[in-house]
Amino acid sequence: MSWTAVKEKQPTSVEDALSYLDQVKLQFGNQPQVYNDFLDIMKEFKSQSIDTPGVISRVSQLFKGHPDLIMGFNTFLPPGYKIEVATNDLVNVTTPGQIHHITPHGISNNQPVEFNHAINYVNKIKNRFQGQPDIYKAFLEILHTYQKEQRNAKEAGGNYTPALTEQEVYAQVAQLFKNQEDLLSEFGQFLPDANSSVVSRAQSIYLFENSRSFVHTFAILKKKPKLLNLKDSSLVEASKHGDGTESLFFEKVRKALRSAEAYDNFLRCLVIFNQEVISRAELVQLVLPFLGRFPELFNWFKNFLGYREISHTERYPKERALEGIAMEIDYASCKRLGSSYRALPKSYTQPKCTGRTPLCKEVLNDTWVSFPSWSEDSTFVSSKKTQYEEHIYRCEDERFELDVVLETNLATVRMLETVQRKLSRMSAEEQAKFRLDNTLGGSSEVIHRKAIQRIYGEKAPDIIDGLKKNPAISVPIVLKRLKTKEEEWREAQRGFNKIWREQNEKYYLKSLDHQGINFKQNDTKVLRSKTLLNEIESIYDERQEQASEENTAMPSGPHLTLTYKDSQILEDAAALIIHHVKRQTGIQKEDKYKIKQIIHHLIPDMLFAQRGELSDLEEEEEEELDEAVAKKHNGVTQGGSPNKSSKLLFCNTGAQKLRSCTEAYNLFYVNNNWYIFLRLHQTLCSRLMRIYGQAERQIEEDIRERDWEREVLGLKRDKNDNPAIQLRLKEPSEFIVEDYYSAFLEMVRNLLDGNMEPAQYEDSLREMFTIHAYTAFTMDKLIQSIVRQLQHIVSDEICVQVTDLYLAEGTNGATGGPLPTQTSRASVEGCYQRKAEQIMSDENCFKLMFLKNRGHVQLTVELLDTEEENSDEPMEAERWSDYVGRYLNSDSTSPELREHLAQKPVFLPRLVNLRRIRKYQRGREQLEKEASEGEKKSTENAENLKMECMFKLNSYKMVYVFKSEDYMYRRTALLRAHQSHERVSTRLHKRFQAWVDSWVKEHVTRDMAAETNKWLMGEGRDGLVPCTTTRELEILHFMNINKYRVKYGSPFKAP
Repeated sequence: MSWTAVKEKQPTSVEDALSYLDQVKLQFGNQPQVYNDFLDIMKEFKSQSIDTPGVISRVSQLFKGHPDLIMGFNTFLPPGYKIEVATNDLVNVTTPGQIHHITPHGISNNQPVEFNHAINYVNKIKNRFQGQPDIYKAFLEILHTYQKEQRNAKEAGGNYTPALTEQEVYAQVAQLFKNQEDLLSEFGQFLPDANSSVVSRAQSIYLFENSRSFVHTFAILKKKPKLLNLKDSSLVEASKHGDGTESLFFEKVRKALRSAEAYDNFLRCLVIFNQEVISRAELVQLVLPFLGRFPELFNWFKNFLGYREISHTERYPKERALEGIAMEIDYASCKRLGSSYRALPKSYTQPKCTGRTPLCKEVLNDTWVSFPSWSEDSTFVSSKKTQYEEHIYRCEDERFELDVVLETNLATVRMLETVQRKLSRMSAEEQAKFRLDNTLGGSSEVIHRKAIQRIYGEKAPDIIDGLKKNPAISVPIVLKRLKTKEEEWREAQRGFNKIWREQNEKYYLKSLDHQGINFKQNDTKVLRSKTLLNEIESIYDERQEQASEENTAMPSGPHLTLTYKDSQILEDAAALIIHHVKRQTGIQKEDKYKIKQIIHHLIPDMLFAQRGELSDLEEEEEEELDEAVAKKHNGVTQGGSPNKSSKLLFCNTGAQKLRSCTEAYNLFYVNNNWYIFLRLHQTLCSRLMRIYGQAERQIEEDIRERDWEREVLGLKRDKNDNPAIQLRLKEPSEFIVEDYYSAFLEMVRNLLDGNMEPAQYEDSLREMFTIHAYTAFTMDKLIQSIVRQLQHIVSDEICVQVTDLYLAEGTNGATGGPLPTQTSRASVEGCYQRKAEQIMSDENCFKLMFLKNRGHVQLTVELLDTEEENSDEPMEAERWSDYVGRYLNSDSTSPELREHLAQKPVFLPRLVNLRRIRKYQRGREQLEKEASEGEKKSTENAENLKMECMFKLNSYKMVYVFKSEDYMYRRTALLRAHQSHERVSTRLHKRFQAWVDSWVKEHVTRDMAAETNKWLMGEGRDGLVPCTTTRELEILHFMNINKYRVKYGSPFKAP
């Protein structure tokens, strides 16, 4: 594994450091001193003997020639520090202050920064934050303030201490340039006089805030090299170094952790504590992830260690001091309220809570606690948030956290202002005697302590102690600091509010759309041709299996039923399809015209709707005529373009005449391409209908809301006069509610033409149709799939034959008609089906029925069984019937045919055996003598025949009736069986006996055989019923066998 692949910005973990140390040990297996030197460097850094640049320099020198280890050390560096190895093994180190080069003599700094560099740097900041001028202004104010303080300090000599130090300048710029590491790193070069102090203090700030794990991680891992190879984790090894109690403790820890790796890491923590690398308090913090889940073991461990939390309890109030006791309560035995709450036992001591009013004591809950009742085995799965919801929740969390910080700080400011006013009314002696308690003059010990600790960090205990002992001096200083932070944080809040508002506006509608993401992914699979075919084929197979299980004939009927709710939607669907067809350069002009006729004429006729108009028919004909005339003038002979009447494919069809009927049907036998096209077309119509219905509902809601406001509130507002728009919670919509559907169709056209981005299209739909817009996200993909199928329909040979057959059979009345007279067309429809199956013999054949009943239109789809062998010549039905009759009636065979077959029997080539044929012919006379006897036997056999067979009239395929049977018997079979029985039985027995003997020889000893024989004869078996066993030798099937007979004593009888 290359350590350069480790992510530098991820927080370090024990596993990362373990892997790195193992890599070091592997690289320097023959040089253990290098490994020990590396641990010593980490130990010196832990004791603050060297700083971060020093660590980098020494590690780079130690691992010289191993760039993977040097680059891998980036994982454990604090932000702002980075190591890069050049091709010539030159190491470049980037720090918050400068960029260094590590040479064999150590670190060499870059040259001082030039004035032009400063100008370029300021211009870079201005360009980087061009859209955020507040950040650029704040940066200039920091620089001006710092320059002013430096000027005042220079004029006053050594009697003036600047209020803004270089370290504070760097900290403020670091906060301002958050997530802009390149700018922050370059800024460190503009403090040359205090560069080392800036780097050193910046390093301490980073180590404290961001990379405390860097120190502790390597401190954890300062183990002896032998520890990885020795099995010290066993109970036997542990017992050598401790008494029985300690051994029992380690055994329980090993069982509790369950994982050998976790137990090994726990022992490593103890080893580095014994080496005095970490303190007792740090050891307790290190083992907390291992033993924190086991309070008894954790307390046992702290007792072994002699650890007492004295310093912590003295400095800070006992916040949640009884939390450990609460964790040890057995909630399963407590009083229940429903399934989610448990009552605290009466013996439980309530923690102290100050500042409560009588109303708080009356209404707040101090008895019931939430108790989760689910387990890891629970099958309940909560709703997973989308990425857009996560953005909204994150904004709300950040806003809440900032509000808590501001309110906590404000409460502390008000409290200290009250104390300051109280001090202003005191005399000097009273101020000297005045002291503050743990609440610092307020009502809570925790709130104000947190506010001070947030600003002063590790110095907070000293500040709080100063406020208690000498408030007259401490309160004004702390109050000024708090007010300064209040102004900074309020300014930052205003900047954050802009960002939060933009994110909320950007992700609000997307966060409400739970189905859009999954719908887009799944819809692509659903609309595939293979998926649509597999759907109906699986239904067909299920019916077939069910019929075979129930021993019944396979039921006939549709496998799918699709509904068309509104015929007006057909026009919108046709307009979108033709719009996309016109812009396809890969489709010939003649094919485009055929597609238009299918969309505007055939489909409406099938669905009993009004035909659409071929709007650009005349323009196309004129263009074609012009092209033909131009080619003729150029001397090229043309066959002539078809005229208007010859180009119309679906004129005066039978389906066109059925539109006025109340109950009618259209019949159409199609192949795969036609089936897929109609499925996609129905999907398009249903989705358009859904969007149209949602638009109508929103119009009704808007009208109802305006009527209510006018009647109840007496308000009259315009259509765009929305409260959300007035409150600037929502941008004004580009379209009014009444135009939503038409605007949607226009957006689909723009999306198909590439004039609109998919993201903009989806956002506009969400704004109009809210959570109901997801069904239209893939509208462009659906239309493109439909156009591809249409192109196949007008160009593929089989598809063209299917269409031509429909038009031809339509003249015979075989493609549909009124429902009451359907039975009268059964014969012609059957002929149409046979012809269609013949055309589509190499693919699926679908029977489509377009049904109209009382204004409702449905499309039924049935997959036909075309695996049967169809008759190529239906006119020869009489010859087939004669063949079937002769086959079933054995007496119909003529005497001449029998004589011929007797003289020259018919054999298959693989069964020809001349010797047997001649033998058969010589025995012919003997057969003739037995003819009379044979006829008698055949008559008896014919009476006993139970085999039945049937013929399918449409295919003349012979089918045997279920549970009917017959057998064929060869006359000499029984005689030959008697003759070969002894030979076959002997051969098989010898083969089996040889296998048994070989197995016994390999697996059974003499003692085992003797013991088995005794058991078989009933000898030497105590505790069993007394019996006598005798053995007799017999011959069965030409073999010698042993026959045993057992005779039991009373009361048993011999069998």
